[in-house]
Amino acid sequence: MNVLKNLYYTEDHEWLKVNGNEAYVGITDFAQEQLGDIVYVELPEVDDELDKDDVFSAIESVKAASDIYMPVDGKILEVNEELLDAPELINTDAYENWIVKIELTDEAQLEELLTSEEYEEFIAEEE
Repeated sequence: MNVLKNLYYTEDHEWLKVNGNEAYVGITDFAQEQLGDIVYVELPEVDDELDKDDVFSAIESVKAASDIYMPVDGKILEVNEELLDAPELINTDAYENWIVKIELTDEAQLEELLTSEEYEEFIAEEE
C-alpha cells in the first residue's frame, strides 16, 4: 500500500497535492485497491464551485461504484480528461493520475485533513 508524504488525505480516501492556492485531487492507492479494476470515471465541469464534502465525481469498478468527495471548498480549474478513455490509469498509479485540479477557496480547511502518517494509521485500522 502506497501512501505518499507531503500530501493531504481524507477519511473518504481522497488525496490533495497543494501548490500555492491550487491543488490536485484524486483517490488513494488504498481506495483504488479496494475498488478493483476501474472501468469508468465521471468528471465534473470546469468552473464548477464546490463545497467541502460535495460529491464531485463517481468511479465505477468491476466490484462497486463509489462517490468521490471534495476534500475542501474549491473551484474546478481542470479535469483529467485522459481518465475518460482510460479510467484504469488510476489503478496503474493513483497518485500520478489525479481527477481534478482546483483553486482553493479556504486554505484554512487544509488543517482539517489528515497527514500521511495519520492516514497510514487510519487505513491500518480499516484493514
